[in-house]
Amino acid sequence: MRALLQRVESASVTPDGESTRSIGRGICAFIGITGTDRNTDVNYVVSKILNLRIFPSDNKRSGFELSVSEIKGEILVVSQFTLYASTQKGRRPGFTQAANAEFSEPIYETVVSSLKKSGLVIKTGIFGSYMGVELHNNGPASIMIDSSDKILHKSQVTP
Repeated sequence: MRALLQRVESASVTPDGESTRSIGRGICAFIGITGTDRNTDVNYVVSKILNLRIFPSDNKRSGFELSVSEIKGEILVVSQFTLYASTQKGRRPGFTQAANAEFSEPIYETVVSSLKKSGLVIKTGIFGSYMGVELHNNGPASIMIDSSDKILHKSQVTP
């Protein structure tokens, strides 16, 4: 699973034919899902979104001292299969690493419900729909999270 985190002053998403959903200061999290993602990937990405220190302390314009949880920020979650684009061949990106909608939608919904347990304001786009996204990036600061980067614990390493 991949999550592209944008530190924002504000962000909004307008799904095709729906009303705009917007947040104030916080994170716009674009979520991409691949066919090997499981609950451990969800837990890893959700923990990173909530706890990664990507916000400045109150007396600074930039910096990486506080998490979205610590600043009581808001989170806009947007599904984005294009995070798994492959550009190795030709001029058109391929998306064979991205999971199909039947597999990925329940995982996306699990990410959203897990984030909502934090008590923060969580807004979403509509899975699988065309959406206009607007954001006012703060920094700019964009952080890529990939659950394949999880650190193995000693109990998970075989001799």
